[in-house]
Amino acid sequence: MTAPALPFPPLSDAEWPDAIADLKSGFAGRLNVYRTMAHHPQLLAAWAPLRDQVVVKHGLGAPFSEVVILRTGHHMKAPYEWAHHVSRGRACGMSDARIAAIAGPLAAMEADDAILSRAVDELVIDKRLSPETITAITALVGKQGLFDVIATVGFYTTLGFIVNSFATPIDDAIAREMVEKPLKT
Repeated sequence: MTAPALPFPPLSDAEWPDAIADLKSGFAGRLNVYRTMAHHPQLLAAWAPLRDQVVVKHGLGAPFSEVVILRTGHHMKAPYEWAHHVSRGRACGMSDARIAAIAGPLAAMEADDAILSRAVDELVIDKRLSPETITAITALVGKQGLFDVIATVGFYTTLGFIVNSFATPIDDAIAREMVEKPLKT
């Protein structure tokens, strides 16, 4: 029995829309999630500046950003996002134990990771941050960092909806890394 075809598979170079040709050689052409999003060229074009802010120009620092993304990916039950950000977490110096803890209880995390993960939990579950969490996040990463946390959760929740809805395959290099170097807990 063969697996059903993906409804919106990542677009190949030959299928890439002319309207967003300029994005193919950059971030969008490198990852299956954006090759999937390319089925809606206007959305991907509008997404690019937000991605630049959330992924590149945020004020969280790489490890804190990865904590927020990993916790969001965990909540979304998104293997694509989890695998990609295990790789990115490792690349920015996070240990496997620290990464694995992000999927667990707050009490088992480093203190700063627990503050950030609590914020993700509140946003996903309660759809808002408590005053105590706002105070803790602001003390940790500042006012703009607080907004970056909220934007990162929203951004990666949307990506989680996309990769989960369309069974977007984990990119080959990341899939290989996860097989060759599984997350150690």
